[in-house]
Amino acid sequence: MIGALALAIGLILVVEGLVWALAPGLVERMLIALRALPMGARRQFGALAVVLGLLLLWLADRLGALP
Repeated sequence: MIGALALAIGLILVVEGLVWALAPGLVERMLIALRALPMGARRQFGALAVVLGLLLLWLADRLGALP
């Protein structure tokens, strides 16, 4: 389980780092758009991201892709 968590955090950092390194202007525009959304919509978006992430981890585990 610790290995899967380290893998997930590492992948998040790689993807986030690539986005910030390759398209910082896009990130700034996305942050401005997010600020315009109501707090409830931001929470729903966050909750959806958590659920999708958990589903992807579960699928990777079922397919034997996790250590």
